[in-house]
Amino acid sequence: MINFKNKTILITGGSSGIGEAMAYRFAELGANLILTGLDTEDLEKVRNQCATLGVEAHSFECDFSSLNAIDELVDFIEKEHFTIDVFVLNAGISQRALALETHFDVDKKLMDINFFSSVYLIKKLNAHLKSAKHISIAVTTSISGLFGFPLRSIYCASKHALFGFFESLDLENENINVTFLIPGRINTQISKSALLANGESYKKMDQGQAKGMDVTQCAKIAVRAIAQKKRRKLIGKKELLMVYIHKYFPALYYKLAKKISST
Repeated sequence: MINFKNKTILITGGSSGIGEAMAYRFAELGANLILTGLDTEDLEKVRNQCATLGVEAHSFECDFSSLNAIDELVDFIEKEHFTIDVFVLNAGISQRALALETHFDVDKKLMDINFFSSVYLIKKLNAHLKSAKHISIAVTTSISGLFGFPLRSIYCASKHALFGFFESLDLENENINVTFLIPGRINTQISKSALLANGESYKKMDQGQAKGMDVTQCAKIAVRAIAQKKRRKLIGKKELLMVYIHKYFPALYYKLAKKISST
């Protein structure tokens, strides 16, 4: 069981949604935080809220679609001599478009943000990971990373890819423990920033998202799973049944997936 008090935790995508809620939960448990996100104002709001809980909190604006921006984040970490105990790789963006209609540059952007950014960050901090006695890496995936789903083709692919890379990383390194956080529908704003086929934002709140699990409850479950060093943790409501239907009753899954609303 990990005691987070005085540990240093890096959260990507920490300015909103699940990342923001996890930041507050870690701060309540006495962890120091490095928060990254796209919006400086939102980041400062989260940083200040965490600081009021008596922990050290830092923020760094970072566009995870840009390798140069990630380089700047790494430079900041090294310049400040931070020793990171827990990585929460949470930055991501969703999709609302048919596979054959989605422009390839949109596919690439989703893969860059959801997959390659996390891989690149970890590789850039390779020396730190190798020298540490123990490192925890929490990877926010999705139940959509466990199967395909309409209007989510490249989103599903990017989340599938996270499992392949980070499970391999875990198996190769005795000092690294990877926890896959696998949320279903959580009440966040993720659908609003989801990309359409042409790269524009969806700008709508999905009904399924609005009825999803409270994000604070999600964060508590996620942080507890990391503390317990669990390999995988499903988080959500009745939509999690689709994971088991896909695994044990694939024919039924194909029938249901075509009928369930994708929004």
